[in-house]
Amino acid sequence: MLKHRMLSIILLIIVFFVGYFFVMGKGSATGTGNFGTGTFKLGLDLNGGTELTYRADVSTVKSGSVSDAMASLRDVIERRINIFGVSEPIVAVENPGIVTGGSEHRLLVELPGVTDINQAIALIGKTPQLDFMLIRPEAKNFTEEELKTKTTAELFLPTGLGGQYLDGAQLQFTDTGGAQLAGQPIVSITFNSEGRELFADITSKHKGEVLAIFLDGQVISSPVIQDEIKDGKAIISGSFTRDEAKALVRDLNYGALPVPIELVRTQTIGASLGENAKTAGVKAGIVGFTLIVAFLLLWYRLPGGVASVSLCIYIILSLAIFKLIPVTLTSAGIAGFILSIGMAVDANILIFERMKEELKKGKNLSDSLHEGFSRAWLSIRDSNISSIITAVILFWLGTSAIKGFALTLGLGVLISMFTAITVSRTFLFAIAPKSESRFKKFLFSNGFHF
Repeated sequence: MLKHRMLSIILLIIVFFVGYFFVMGKGSATGTGNFGTGTFKLGLDLNGGTELTYRADVSTVKSGSVSDAMASLRDVIERRINIFGVSEPIVAVENPGIVTGGSEHRLLVELPGVTDINQAIALIGKTPQLDFMLIRPEAKNFTEEELKTKTTAELFLPTGLGGQYLDGAQLQFTDTGGAQLAGQPIVSITFNSEGRELFADITSKHKGEVLAIFLDGQVISSPVIQDEIKDGKAIISGSFTRDEAKALVRDLNYGALPVPIELVRTQTIGASLGENAKTAGVKAGIVGFTLIVAFLLLWYRLPGGVASVSLCIYIILSLAIFKLIPVTLTSAGIAGFILSIGMAVDANILIFERMKEELKKGKNLSDSLHEGFSRAWLSIRDSNISSIITAVILFWLGTSAIKGFALTLGLGVLISMFTAITVSRTFLFAIAPKSESRFKKFLFSNGFHF
């Protein structure tokens, strides 16, 4: 039994040092910040940058398709930002709910390191809307002068085919048509499953007609439907230059917003302010940890020292998991982590208090240890489950800052259950004395009980 416990302790020590070197090891600093000497993914409030909030107009989207439209919107904006090389952008959907209030669907865009609001807005651009429209039959009879006075609605007929149905566009070059035509740039577009059916219906009924492509109300291409297209793949050809074809692909891929959006709020956090928040958060964590360890050592003596070691392992494991996932650390997230440090001690305190009660009954140290863990487990389980339920609800209903708090708190509670039950138990049973004396009982007592 002793051999098994020693092996367990050696394994825990190995886990601690592996976790320590992983946490403190330097990684790529792109889009991250140093938390200690290791590299962690930091949120906007710690790293500095710009936050943009957009309101999405989902009035024309079917109620059952709103979630899919918002998810597609998030992906499009994220791809659009990534073109410009912004490190670790965060694009999140905020749906109306109990916490957020109201009925608006919003898109939150965080751009770390970008402190110029105008530059941030330019990264996303004018957020155009993509549409495919047919020329009205009567428009063919208009003179050139009449065409100049007509509106888009008078000239074109909506098809219902829009950017939400586009899977992507690619630049290609022709390899047929003789020496003069070979190598000409063309644009290949692909629709998703819903768009494929709609596109097939349009092309079968309107052969020989122009299907104009509109981006933000402007015609960017006017290809003629040559034949019915059933596979959702089409070729846009014309007298493109290479640069014009590349621009068209870019506009189709990164301008195809499923729903219109409007910028409603901007916020800029300077790098120095973020650095101050990070420093204050780390300092609060160190002070909180030091006070907890001091309390454990003074009140619980030797078991308190074991709990302190368990707490160190808990912190290392938590930070390693935060870095591995990775978790985006914000001020609220650090607050949740600091709170979870205090909660991690809760299980140890329940165990130690149970041990004290058993010692008062005259039981020996070994029996008191076994009873302490056994009788405290139900309370530890129930209290941690309630905390996890709270964290899940906060993560589900909360906004981005609340989600960060809930995530670090929930992960902390789960890891604390492991360290309290496994680490503390292993170390305590390993150092529990075989024989008893007044001094040994003093070391395993707590408070003013001798």
